[in-house]
Amino acid sequence: MSLVPSRNGANGPPGTTRSADLVQDNLKTSTKGKVPTGFAQEIALSEQSFRNLHREEQDKAASGKKRKRETKGDSGVVFGAGAYKGPWAKYEERRIDSDSGEEVEVSGSEDGSDVEVVYEEDAIAPMPERPTLAGTGYEQISADKESTVFEGSQQYDYQGRTYMHVPQDLDIDLTADFESLNLKCYTPKKHIHTFRTQAGKEAHDKALTTLRFFPNSGHLLLSAATDGRVKLWDVYHDRELLRSYTGHTKSIVATDFSADGTHFLTASYDRQMKLWDTETGTCTGRFSTGVTPHCIRFHPDQPSGGEFLAGMHDNKIIQFDPRLPSNDTPNKEGKIRSKPVQEYDHHLGPVNTLTFTDQNRRFITTSDDKSLRAWEYNIPVPIKLISDPSMFPLVQAVSHPTKPAVLCQSADNTIQVFNTGEKIRANRKKEFRGGHNIAGYAVQLDVSPDGGIVVTGDSGGNLTCYDYKTCKMWQKLQASDTAVVATAFHPRESSKVVTGDLNGVIKYWD
Repeated sequence: MSLVPSRNGANGPPGTTRSADLVQDNLKTSTKGKVPTGFAQEIALSEQSFRNLHREEQDKAASGKKRKRETKGDSGVVFGAGAYKGPWAKYEERRIDSDSGEEVEVSGSEDGSDVEVVYEEDAIAPMPERPTLAGTGYEQISADKESTVFEGSQQYDYQGRTYMHVPQDLDIDLTADFESLNLKCYTPKKHIHTFRTQAGKEAHDKALTTLRFFPNSGHLLLSAATDGRVKLWDVYHDRELLRSYTGHTKSIVATDFSADGTHFLTASYDRQMKLWDTETGTCTGRFSTGVTPHCIRFHPDQPSGGEFLAGMHDNKIIQFDPRLPSNDTPNKEGKIRSKPVQEYDHHLGPVNTLTFTDQNRRFITTSDDKSLRAWEYNIPVPIKLISDPSMFPLVQAVSHPTKPAVLCQSADNTIQVFNTGEKIRANRKKEFRGGHNIAGYAVQLDVSPDGGIVVTGDSGGNLTCYDYKTCKMWQKLQASDTAVVATAFHPRESSKVVTGDLNGVIKYWD
């Protein structure tokens, strides 16, 4: 509503005269429609109509104030005062004059925008140097430069053999067939050793990520950590550090031995995958797709340094063959980056695990998309998809040594079992629950050589042992004051387990 005064008379409606006293009386006893300055009428006016009228008045006021351009200048002058500007001349700015309080036009030359500023050399401060990466512990490492150091006490024995030779002077035969061992495994009871460097320091400066025993014999232990380094340890005799491998700039997330143990693979957050010679420590191949790898696995039936699979962050599984040359030119050290030979692309999230099954003709993959897929090797089409709304991401996996099954560490603090025989399906009768809590960590789990014991770490620093047959928790040992993120069961011993925690400490249990 708006009240519009109607001023037809000096002091009131037309035809009326009032004195000063009468005006005072009207102020005290005014009726509807009468105001001290005239006569007001009520007019109904919508909000939209009022806004339209308001805009019209504003447009009328602004139409007379148009911004002016500067002069175009002389076309014969290129630089300096009076140079030709043409249609690119600036608009004059309006500023409030401090003396009169009115707006005045100011050209670009007057407001100082065209003034050239000259800096003296001495007045320019030098650019600060890039901060060093000394706090990371790998400031001198580049992704294309690898190094290795033998740190053991003796590189060769009296017969000229290196640490690759399986020791024969033990009370256990590390070269016998598994069938002839008739091994019966038990849960570990006590802590027997802590792996340390020759300087007495912990195994790694930062958190452990993976622990791998040497295939079949288990006389060597390979450890990797977030400090970007890989270390090889002697499991028997002095249990000393034998060799360190350096070549990644960021955390190593996965490692894997070849079937004969002569080579191993590393995958890192620096988006590099590297093939190493276990004995000499040389890097024999680099592989990268520009995407971060999450898991890596040799094909068990391939010869040493043969084909391998890598699960990537871009939802793909990439297959490489280091033996095939690529069109890329070799680098200074004669190494080439082989191209992928196959891609498996059906997952909807980053790939977490790779596990070979069915006599290595198939492999199982899990992903952050909360699904499990089975593939025929070399065929990029999944043959089985297991996905359930109640499933959680499966972050680690291990194959059962005696049964056609895969055990997966689930993000809901359980261990799920999937049958991998003729029919690939979830085993609803087997679920390990209630004994451990991973709290978001991708905790590495393992199974004893006879398949009867399942070991895993947890966020509370415990080593938890389950009975595979009954799914009951057998034992829980306090292994660390921080989360235990890696566990591995010795492939030849009946009760020896190794653990790694977030402090970089590797402990041996029996």
